[in-house]
Amino acid sequence: MRNGDVQAAWTYHDVTKHSPERLRCDPHHLDFDTQPVPYTLYTTLAPQPLPRDWPVATTPALAAIAGAARTPGEARVPRVPTLAELARLLLLSAGITRKVVYANGHETYFRAAPCTGALYHVDLYVVCGALPGLDAGVYHFGPHDFALRLLRPGDHRPWLTEASGEEPAIAAAAAVLVSVSTIWRNAWKYRARAYRHCFWDNGTLLANALAAAAAVDMPARLVTGFVDTPVERLLDLDGTRQLVLSLLAIGDDPTPRPAAAVEPAALALATQPARAPVIAYPAITTMHTASTLESADEVRAWRASALDAPAAERGGRRVPLRALAVTPQETIDAVIHRRGSSRAFTRAAIGFAELSTILVQATQGLEADFVRSRQDSLAELYLIVHAVDGLASGTYVHRRDDQSLELLRAGDFRREAGFLALGQELAADASVDCYLLVDLSRTLAALGNRGYRAAQLEAAITGGRIYLAAYALRLGATGLTFFDDAVTDFFAPHAAGKSVMFLVAVGRGRARSRP
Repeated sequence: MRNGDVQAAWTYHDVTKHSPERLRCDPHHLDFDTQPVPYTLYTTLAPQPLPRDWPVATTPALAAIAGAARTPGEARVPRVPTLAELARLLLLSAGITRKVVYANGHETYFRAAPCTGALYHVDLYVVCGALPGLDAGVYHFGPHDFALRLLRPGDHRPWLTEASGEEPAIAAAAAVLVSVSTIWRNAWKYRARAYRHCFWDNGTLLANALAAAAAVDMPARLVTGFVDTPVERLLDLDGTRQLVLSLLAIGDDPTPRPAAAVEPAALALATQPARAPVIAYPAITTMHTASTLESADEVRAWRASALDAPAAERGGRRVPLRALAVTPQETIDAVIHRRGSSRAFTRAAIGFAELSTILVQATQGLEADFVRSRQDSLAELYLIVHAVDGLASGTYVHRRDDQSLELLRAGDFRREAGFLALGQELAADASVDCYLLVDLSRTLAALGNRGYRAAQLEAAITGGRIYLAAYALRLGATGLTFFDDAVTDFFAPHAAGKSVMFLVAVGRGRARSRP
């Protein structure tokens, strides 16, 4: 089985690392005349407009970010989303939340979730039974016109249930959101490293989706173990230019569904072609193929290898987190609509209670098939603290077991933080930089190459939650890239053998004038 030969993951990870030497020797230039359109546009399918009115979700954003404890199928409490509830979830995950018109007349459309390069290569598909207001079918969500397009009529959820090795959440779900990357839309700028970005950008999108679902008590569970080819066939994807990233089971539907999955016929649906010939990056194809699962039995065995949290090492002094006693009551809907990406920080301090609140809410765990329980995680959170009132500047590791910070090294590391983030001033000017690191040896040994997908995705979801929590507190945040090995070396010896997956900087944003 290809997934077990983890040399593929190590090779891909190593060849896509950033280092000062590689960047100095990189001749890559962007041709903006060939920049991909940030949508998948089906040219022969009629749009079904989505409603824009739905009941107001009153759950405070910070509570929604922490998530709900119930999983689909577990309590078997019927919870079937209406079309309006589905529309809200799609808008807050992958929809357009606002438009900015610049002085030169250029228009920019901002999406609900941050995305590397604002290239928006991750699309959502909906596979559902009959919902109130929507027929059973397989649909594509079009952010550009806020509409669904029907690819296949009928209830095809049993096909996904089989592909997921009878995963209970998929078997019970009212609807399944399938995340798909049209990889060229990101590789146009980031080339082979774009495969990492698939999971970074899907992770921030899913952080939004999970918070939006939790705000209305809608069960949601992330499923990353499935047989790839049947899912591609259902969505009419080629598996090379369009990559299935994850399944998100939504709701609990106790009504009967077809007893057996019907093999979907080929569709060959037309989409708007790219502006220029698409460049294939063999490293991406090789890694994605090596991390595929090929049978339902392999999926079940993979799921049985789900990991628990890494054993906590005995360390130094721990500083207990002290979250705010009174938190803002703004809803997650409002925070997502207001969220941006900071382009400058003031270097002003944030409060220790603010940082504590962000970390506590962002690390409450994840309902997913690659960890044994909600309390488990593949990633560990390391911090460079620059300006936090009540907390000494220095480097720390976050401890989930007792929600504390363990001091690794005291000192002022603004200069080093800027260097680690490819010399970007944002990391040096932030109040705190948050790095998600994973022990890849342990993860790949248990989960194979598929574990690389899971590690990148889980780290990005946590990063996305940090992002949202910062904005819920009226702070700023932004995702940044990094020099891989330099980050590990900087946090050594504690981080020895671990690999950085995601970086998000948090601080007090400074407004910039528009061009």
